[in-house]
Amino acid sequence: SEDNDEAKCCASCGVVEVDDVKLKNCTACYLVKYCSIKCQKDHRPKHKRACKKQAAELRDELLFKQPESTNLGDCPICCLPMP
Repeated sequence: SEDNDEAKCCASCGVVEVDDVKLKNCTACYLVKYCSIKCQKDHRPKHKRACKKQAAELRDELLFKQPESTNLGDCPICCLPMP
């Protein structure tokens, strides 16, 4: 995992996020940030494998997240939350 200093700079060119430089997260994995589309495209070959792995883990986490239980509890027959 990346430490906080790395998360505040462009993964491609290393420019640091300050008042006049706003970095944007990789929208697939949220692991790295970029200062421009050019830097994102330039860094893509190095980032692609880790990005796909993290994006798949995020999708799995969302997919298998348990639904919130309601105040009525779960159905004793099917174990789904009561409406």
